[in-house]
Amino acid sequence: MRFTEVLAFAVRGVTANKLRSALTTLGILIGVASVILLIAVGNGASVSVQQSIAGLGTNVLTISPQRAQAGSSARPLTVDDATALADPVEAPAVKSASPVVSTSATAAHADVSHSVSQFLGTDPAYFETTNSAVAQGSPFSADDVAQGRKVVVIGATVATELFPGAAPVGQTILVNNIPFTVVGVLASKGSSGLQDADDTAVAPLSTVRNALTGYGSLSQIVVQATGPDALTAAQAQVTTILDGRHGIGFGGTADYRVLSQEQLLTARTATTDTFTVLLAAVAAISLLVGGIGVTNIMLVTVTERIREIGIRKAVGARRSSILGQFLLEATMLSLFGGALGVAAAFIGAQFTIAGITPVIVPSSVLLAFAVSALIGLFFGSYPAGRAARLRPIEALRHE
Repeated sequence: MRFTEVLAFAVRGVTANKLRSALTTLGILIGVASVILLIAVGNGASVSVQQSIAGLGTNVLTISPQRAQAGSSARPLTVDDATALADPVEAPAVKSASPVVSTSATAAHADVSHSVSQFLGTDPAYFETTNSAVAQGSPFSADDVAQGRKVVVIGATVATELFPGAAPVGQTILVNNIPFTVVGVLASKGSSGLQDADDTAVAPLSTVRNALTGYGSLSQIVVQATGPDALTAAQAQVTTILDGRHGIGFGGTADYRVLSQEQLLTARTATTDTFTVLLAAVAAISLLVGGIGVTNIMLVTVTERIREIGIRKAVGARRSSILGQFLLEATMLSLFGGALGVAAAFIGAQFTIAGITPVIVPSSVLLAFAVSALIGLFFGSYPAGRAARLRPIEALRHE
């Protein structure tokens, strides 16, 4: 029997029960679309993190406090530490060092309130160091920090939430019931995948410590090197200064951590890679379930068509023809479901999912589609083999 005849029998078998075939295809569709789309979400999160970190510049170091080891005490990061790091004599490779304290706060204007995830206290150099451009108004000044004025520069998300359709600059907002005057609005940076980079507000360090956080340890110190080529020298100078100020001897464990942009990118990329693998594993389970559905439906199909198989064998159909027909039926269902799943994934990737813009990975499309074909062959082989092994006399006697 020629391949075209086998294919014709397979097509008739698939279309004989359209609802059953559609439901089987739906299982494969969901599995393939899930694999492609969830990997795309993980990849989108990774791309967002890379863009967010790259937006800080290539000459930035972030210093954060670290827990001390057992038996030792940790010294907090202080404003004096930041001042020492900006000393042009001790640290010639450092352009500026901005002390930063961070907290969450509730901001309100008129009848609208919004929970700001990052309310920062720092100095004016912070804006240049972190590439935080001010789109409206202006940043606060060194005099604002010295006088402890209650002024604030808000992020794009905060501005949208508190002042829909209105100009925020010059308006007064209540931050934990304390009045602050909005002097500027930051340019939008977008979401970093796991966090909205625009859901922030920046105020003078002295004001935030007086009104919100108190005078504890700094959350971090952001250091700007004189240039990308000076980053390694700046990191070495920062380490030497902080070791001396914190009394950390040779071979001792530091009570702080210095991360460059490359190190931050490596750490966060590793996290998002783990996140992507987890998502892909969950999606693969749904694809496996779809394959089991193919086996189940093909077993039912074989049982229903035992007499047909017996008649075909009785009139001379070879075992390979029967085997090929049912393998083709299973593969056709899987391939059709896979094609629809790819299309569904591309449609779904046009939307933002959990604040992340999915980025389709071409290899995941090829892999998912190939797996859908293999599923048809693998999960359809048992029912097809069962049909091919039937003896004509037993098949014709089947009720």
